[in-house]
Amino acid sequence: MTPDIAVTIESAAWTEALPDAEQRCGRLAAIALGAVDDLPEGVVELSIVLADDRTVQGLNRDWRGKDAPTNVLSFATLDDEDAPIVPDAPLLLGDVILAFETCAAEAKAQNKPLADHFSHLVVHGVLHLLGFDHENDDEAEEMEALETTLLAALGIADPYAPDGGLGGQDGP
Repeated sequence: MTPDIAVTIESAAWTEALPDAEQRCGRLAAIALGAVDDLPEGVVELSIVLADDRTVQGLNRDWRGKDAPTNVLSFATLDDEDAPIVPDAPLLLGDVILAFETCAAEAKAQNKPLADHFSHLVVHGVLHLLGFDHENDDEAEEMEALETTLLAALGIADPYAPDGGLGGQDGP
């Protein structure tokens, strides 16, 4: 499997806060893709859009009927059972879109570095593209365990820990 990850930065706030945001996206998406064994050989494509709350709120309203921003949205191509899979063509997984203001506010409220929260949400979004979900307890447990394992390998605390992934710290 060869990942082809397109990153679009629609909000300059991302690169102001995380100058290496584009490179981080590529690395994090590749890590999440590498955690799945059953991807086909060949090129696997996905896109990550670093947007603002206004953009994500519009998408959330139009596609999910929720007129509010959220931290991350994933639009998985493989969720469409009628989506054609063309032999020898790249497999298009879909799009992950993050909202800067919501992500930054969550990181601040949880007293964790924006880079760590960002890393979690990119991994989370890509796992959604791969079919992981958290609609029921069993699915949530499996997805959260995988996220926690991948993030731990990067030196990032468990975002689902009772203390919010702070490991008992008072903050950074």
